Amino acid sequence: MATLLETWRGLAYESEMNQQQATQFWGTYFNLEKGIYEQILATPDAPVSGTVKELAEKFEVEVLIMTGFLDGINDSLKNPNPIETMEEDTEVNLDYDKEKLYYNMVGAKADWLYELPQWDALLDEETRKKLYKEQKMSGTIIKDKKIGRNDPCPCGSGKKYKKCCGDNA
Repeated sequence: MATLLETWRGLAYESEMNQQQATQFWGTYFNLEKGIYEQILATPDAPVSGTVKELAEKFEVEVLIMTGFLDGINDSLKNPNPIETMEEDTEVNLDYDKEKLYYNMVGAKADWLYELPQWDALLDEETRKKLYKEQKMSGTIIKDKKIGRNDPCPCGSGKKYKKCCGDNA
């Protein structure tokens, strides 16, 4: 029997959906996800916990939608949940690290989440800008300037690169 996570991932990523079905599926999911985040970000001092089924009922979503939510937030939790093996009666928590969650939302390009007004009370604008920039820079590759064949060799010999260290390159 498949675990909740395997069932969710099969439905979300492996099932045959045409473009319209995929757009509808993800649009619905992202809207439900946004609603859950609006609630948990509004009460940061009251970490939410319970069984997967209880949380699904609390946030008025299906168990599989809650499974997808738990999969998405897991890397941002202070103590990750056992998402690989969880069932409906598994105790889980949503005790998130604010900065890590914001950073991960930026990384996922989830602007509908990291632009929620609830962040204003959790992280000041300067911190949010710093985390945003950090996340964007983490994926930026900066290449060194390429040495041309006729450029002076960087070893300092005074010869052209092609007649020195570039001879064997």
